[in-house]
Parts: sequence; structure tokens; C-alpha cells
Amino acid sequence: MTVRLVLASASLARLETLRRAGLDPEVVVSGVDESRVAADGAAELVLHLAELKGQTVLNQRPAPVPGHRELVVACDSVLELDGQLHGKPGSENEAIARLTAMSGRSGVLHTGHFMADVTTGAKVVRGAATTVYFADLTSEEIRTYVATGEPLNVAGAFTLDGIGGAFVRGIQGDPHNVVGISLPLLRLMTAELGVAWTALWR
Repeated sequence: MTVRLVLASASLARLETLRRAGLDPEVVVSGVDESRVAADGAAELVLHLAELKGQTVLNQRPAPVPGHRELVVACDSVLELDGQLHGKPGSENEAIARLTAMSGRSGVLHTGHFMADVTTGAKVVRGAATTVYFADLTSEEIRTYVATGEPLNVAGAFTLDGIGGAFVRGIQGDPHNVVGISLPLLRLMTAELGVAWTALWR
């Protein structure tokens, strides 16, 4: 039985994380407008958005040919700081303000994960949370970092696996979750759908 993974995300960081883990997913972007979705808290919001993205792509997939199986996975991430939820900053000024507020402090990166079997329609939705401890940043470091453009394209306005990695002094939890997709959690989700994680290796 051949098992194929479809990643319902435009995130290059999620794609590269899966590739480094031995997978070779097909990428299909959902096109969901995230700004129109609201929820009571960070954990609920990312679960809802992940499911919305995944379900949108799932509905578009044709049934796999006999002897093949296909799983759709979708994720959404948000940083929670002082009870406020932060996705991608909308401008350089917002990114500067956010990084200034994060400097020397900690926040929680929440990521919702959705996985579904295209053939059976069976679904699993799970969340993961990782505490991130930020270094004390100078205003010059913040302005220079924002000028690279990297913080504008990621939830929380920082990366662990990119230019911003030097500004994270520690984490508590799964580091992959900070990048936007928890590999240990995905392994458990595939098992819930009756698929061995190793079956997804290319």
C-alpha cells in the first residue's frame, strides 16, 4: 500500500520540516481567509483554522486509485503573549512593536493540526503548545531583523529555524511545533488513522 501525504499549507518552513524528516508531500494551498475566523482562545483558534484549511483541501481531492492511500494534513499557528494572540504582523511597524514587547520575555506558540484520510474521510484534530523564551533584544537588532522581511511572513514575527533563531534563548516543548508542524504529534495522528509513520517516508 502506497501512502501519500498532501500538505495543505503555503508554509515553506512546514514543507522543509517534513522533507528533512524523510517525507515528500504534495503541496496544495487551501486559500482560506484566516482573518474572518474568530475563537475564544489561542488553542481553539488554531484548531479551528487547521481544520478549515484541511477540510477545504480534502473536499477537492479525488479518491486515490486502488492500492494507494492519501492523507491530508493542515496546520495553523499563533503566538500567545499577555493573553493577546499574534499571527503574522501586518506591517513593519507592527513587527517592531511586537518584537519589542517579546524581548526578554516568554510566549506560547500554539499550533493546530488536522489530518484526514481522503478515502475514508476519517479525521484527527490535535493541538500542541510550546513555550518560547526570547532573548533581550536591542532596538537596533529589532529594526535590522524586521528589515530582512522574515518576521512579516511568520506567526509571532519570529523564527526558530531562520534568521531569528539567535533571538530565541530557549524553549519548553517540541521545537518542531515552533516551526509550525509537530512531527511527534503527526506520528501519533497517523497511527490513529491506521497508518505507520514510516510508511510516509519517501
